[in-house]
This record gives sequence, C-alpha cells and structure tokens, in this order.
Amino acid sequence: MENEDQIKQELQDLADKLERYDRAYHQQDAPLVTDAEYDALRRRAEELEARYPHLIPTNSLSRRVGFAVATGFQKATHTVPMLSLGDIFSEAEVVDFMDKIHRFLGLPMDAPIEMVAEPKIDGLGFSAWYEDGVFTRGATRGDGMVGEDITENLKTISELPKKLQAGNDLFDAPPKILDVRGEVYMSKKDFFILNENQEKIKEKIFANPRNAAAGSLRQLDANITAKRHLQIFAYALGAYEGQSFKTHWDFLQTLKGWGFPVNPLIRLCQTTQEMLDFFHEVGEKRAGLPYDIDGVVYKVNDLALQKRLGFIARSPRWAIAHKFPAEQATTRLNKIRIQVGRTGAMTPVADLEPINVGGVLVQHATLHNADELKRKDIREGDTVVIQRAGDVIPQVVRVVLEKRPKNSQPFEFPSVCPVCGAHAMREGADAVTICTGGLTCPAQAMERLKHFVSKDALDIEGLGDKNIEQFYQLGWIKNPVDIFTLQERHEFDLLSLEGWGQKSALKLFDAIQRRKTVPLNRFIYALGIPEIGEATAKDIAGYFKSWQSFQENAVASDASERLMKIDGIGVAMAKEIVDFFGEEHNQKLLGNLLAFITVENAMEETGKTPWKGKTFVLTGTLSVAREEVKARIQELGGKVSGSVSSKTAYVVAGTDPGSKYTNALKLNIPILNEEEFKKLLDEALK
Repeated sequence: MENEDQIKQELQDLADKLERYDRAYHQQDAPLVTDAEYDALRRRAEELEARYPHLIPTNSLSRRVGFAVATGFQKATHTVPMLSLGDIFSEAEVVDFMDKIHRFLGLPMDAPIEMVAEPKIDGLGFSAWYEDGVFTRGATRGDGMVGEDITENLKTISELPKKLQAGNDLFDAPPKILDVRGEVYMSKKDFFILNENQEKIKEKIFANPRNAAAGSLRQLDANITAKRHLQIFAYALGAYEGQSFKTHWDFLQTLKGWGFPVNPLIRLCQTTQEMLDFFHEVGEKRAGLPYDIDGVVYKVNDLALQKRLGFIARSPRWAIAHKFPAEQATTRLNKIRIQVGRTGAMTPVADLEPINVGGVLVQHATLHNADELKRKDIREGDTVVIQRAGDVIPQVVRVVLEKRPKNSQPFEFPSVCPVCGAHAMREGADAVTICTGGLTCPAQAMERLKHFVSKDALDIEGLGDKNIEQFYQLGWIKNPVDIFTLQERHEFDLLSLEGWGQKSALKLFDAIQRRKTVPLNRFIYALGIPEIGEATAKDIAGYFKSWQSFQENAVASDASERLMKIDGIGVAMAKEIVDFFGEEHNQKLLGNLLAFITVENAMEETGKTPWKGKTFVLTGTLSVAREEVKARIQELGGKVSGSVSSKTAYVVAGTDPGSKYTNALKLNIPILNEEEFKKLLDEALK
C-alpha cells in the first residue's frame, strides 16, 4: 500500500517544479526545461491527482492557468476568465469526453451533439477588446484572470482588424463590446528567417516557432514586435454586448465577416466518428501546413449547452484538446542524476545525448522514482527510446537492449542524499525516497527559501530562483531571517556582483522592506509546513485570526483536536502543524523572524459566495442531471454531500427520494423540491 504522506510530498514537489517552470515560460519566454520534460512532470502529477484528489496541493497546475504577469507590462484584467483546455491523447478518451457531456446533460448516449473541430495552433493566446467596433486593448492570457497589456504590440500585427469591417451579413452594426480570443503564431518560414538573423547578430536562438512568437509578442519595444511578422487566428468569444449568437459556428462565420482570420480547416461534426476522421485528416496535413499545430480542439457548437456545461477547475467541460500521438527517437543516456526538492523528495533524472524529437531538442527526461528505474532496468550508457506524447511529454519508453554496453551495471539508487550526504529514507514499498537532512540539506534549504519568497507567500520581487541560489551559495542567505538583514550585511558586496547596479539593488531592498508587514495567511503559507498549501493557510488564518492565537493553539496539549475543528484539516495535516511547532529550531527561527516581520491579523472575508459553508444533499430523480446541479452548488460556494447529517443545510429532493429524505425529516433538515431549489438558486445569483 502506498503511503499517502509520501504521495503528498511527491505531488507538492511536482507542483513546485511546474510552478517554477511556468514562471520562466510564461513570464520570461525562457523555458528552463524542454516541453517534453515539462509535460512528463505534468502527466505524472495528473496521474497522482486522479488517484489522490484529496492530496492535491493548492499550487497544483490543475488549479491555475498560465502564470501571473511579469514586470514590465501593465496588468490587464479579463472580464471573462481566459481559461485553458484539458488534454487527451487517444480515441478512447475522445469517446469518454463525449460520454461525460451526455451524462452531465442527462442525455441518452446516442443523442446527437453537434461539435466544432479546429486545428490547435501552437502559439500564444491573446485577447483583443473592441468598443463600438474599434480595437482598444490587447492582453495575454496571464493567469487566466489577469494578463499583460500588449495593446501596442498587437497593433503591429496587420491581420488584426483595428476597426471591424462593415457589411457583415449577420449584423448591421458592430457590437458595443466585443472580446475576441485567439492565437498569435509565427509561420515556419518566418521562424527560420528570424533564427538566421538572430545567429548573424549573435542573439538568442529560439527553440521553436511558439517560443519565437511568445518572445516577439512580449517585447517591451513594439517596434521589435513589428519586425517579427507575427500572424493570428481568432477562435473564441470572451465578453460581449450586442446581438446574441446561438452557435460557435455562427460566431466564427461572423468573425470572418468582421475581418478576422479564422482557420480554414475548421469543420462542423455531427458524430464522434466525424471528429476522429477530422483528427486523422489534419494529422496527415500537419507537416505541409505553414504553421505549427499540436492537435485538434473539439468544442460543443450550441452556446446554450456550453453555458449549461460550464467549467471545472481551470478548463471548460464543453471543450477539449486532442493532442497528436507520441513521436519517438533513439539516443544515449549519458548519466542518471538525482534532484532533491523542497520536501526532500529525491527524483532521478536522465541526462541524454541531445536529440531532436518533433522539432524540439530533448536533453533530459524525468525517471520518476526508484521503482520506475528498476521496472524498466534503465542504466547509464544505455541506448534508449525517447517519446514525446502529444508533442510535449518526454519519457524513456524502453531500453534498446541489443545496444547495451557489455560492462553495463544496474543503477543503484543512492542510500544517502547526493547533495548533503544525509540518510535517504524509504519506508516499506513507498515509491518516493526522501532525504532526511531537512534544512541542513542545501538543496532543500534553497527550495524552501524559494518557497518563502514565492508569489503566494511573501512575494518578494527580485528574489527569484536564480538570485536565491546565488545568494545561498555565497553564504549571504541561509534562512529566511537572513533576507531581512541582507542590506546591512551585503549592500556593497551586492553592487560588485555582475548584473547588479545601484538601481537594481535599491529596488530589491525596497521590495524586502515592503514585505516586513505580511498578511497572516501568506506568512503561514510561506513557512512551508508540509501539507499546508495556500488554501489551507487561508482557512487557518480565517479561523484563528491572529498569529498569536494560531501559535498558542498549535502548541497546546490538545493541539490536534483544536486544529481539526477547522474545515478541511484532518489527522495528517494537524500532525504536520504540531510537529512543525514542536521542533526547537523552528521555534527559534520563528522568534527571529518575528523580530523583523509584523504579521497582520486576518480580516473578515468580503465577497463571500452566498452558499459558502452550506452543505446540500441530493436525493431522488431530478429533471436535470445531478452533475449539473452539483456544479451549480459548488460554483456558489456550497458543498454536496452523499449523506444527511446535522450539518446539512438543505436536501434537494426529486421524484422517488430514498432514505436521505427520511433522514432529513428525522433531523428537521429543510427539504426543497426542484422548483424551490431553482428559486433559491435564482436568489443566490442576484
């Protein structure tokens, strides 16, 4: 049996890595790993999250979209969130996707649902905002809620209409508000020309057209963007005020009438088989297309059905991206090295002889854990088959045994940490090996420092991963307290470092000074207590209101019982908190930190969802699919339980209710029929 504590640690480590890689990719257009390496980690996280949904970290990729905006651009808030799509990789998953739609809507499995199939352009998402037909603002996706204002850069793209064309067959006049979403891309031809020019002037060479497009669009100097020959395809609707559309297909035709480029390959499909036929047809055309695509997107055509289906986590229920099959290549595995994360999880990584797989240079691949190594018998010096599923996932598929060197030896997973030499622990059959060095391990110490200053923690601008690593190696910052004494100890030393000047140094010190007052929830999250993510930190802050109260309760003789009164905190979380405060060195660190930091008391929440804290139970046959009812309750902050208790707020009863109805009567729980529930829902939405 797998140990859930270890699984939780692996999930947190994966989330931290993906968050760091996302920051480099979305904010800096400077990927730290190949697309293949990135998605190998992502798929591993998705696999574990599917099996252990109650262990999902708050900074998991599944709970966010993209990444927060970088400095250098103004923020642009999306009126309608710009969410991303879920990925599937097989025909069976396409069938399952359609089955889920039918079940959610309560339709027979053979009921026709019209779908629009579109090539998935490999570029950078954008939002173009129009008022009375005139382009007024452009933005990137960002974190889905807030992007970067790239208005001037988008203006340089000739294909983007600056004023909507008149004479559209479907509309007499442009809408008052129109938010068009689409993809900025660079053609293969322009990509090669750009890289040739970059090489001549000894500037950055881009890995692929997508990175080139992203880097070009996010230039602070729009004159540079204008020289990069970017193009667009429009494909989605955001905010809108005007004559309504009935279908996505009608919207696309209207876009063309207004002058937007719409992909000519888009097709209307009546059946799942037609969707799959389109996928294979586009796959055959892929190599000859003038732009890169990495799959096909399927969308429910009926906009009313889209609205009913709604969203889950970071993606819509009514659309999915079907990625192309894996591409494979053979290369040599030069070395297996061990990476150590914030929680001490030791992850094996394959360093490969660089190989081009589907247009991307792959040099590394994650090997997940000791069990994976043993199962596939992967050894240093082996010739291995590398696969990138859906153009992005790198994995070692298998070893080419006939090419294995005669002196080959099985890889022995280390029993000590390769960074600090501390004992590596693996209890029972757990897959994850943990360094027991804690904060004495430089790798863990650096990762914890990165967490302490990260976006959702203290959010200290200027203390990114690279600077944390450099300051740690120099001995300037060994623990969080050192951050707040950095200026008095090393102000002049900092000025002597390459890349640092008086302006950048003062900017860093000002950022540190501003974080000497920190909200309670951010401070709790920044401490990096195992299993305590951003959401749990907010729950703790909301419950105890002050740091003093939290600390007093966490060290009380009955601390676990007190902590478990907080909704969402169970035995494992309570134990981690108690253990954290029980460590003498942690208490010392906290005392020193609080000499520099003022922790603000938690404020009363504002803007609560109307059903926050209310639990609903559904029973009997409803006229609308239960999944849809459940989704509406959750969107308003409520919870849906499978059993009635004294904490139940309402029981929603359809026809032929069961024992839950009887139990509700016994406990005097309010029982609503569908009409009464709809009335309650309408009131909550006002």
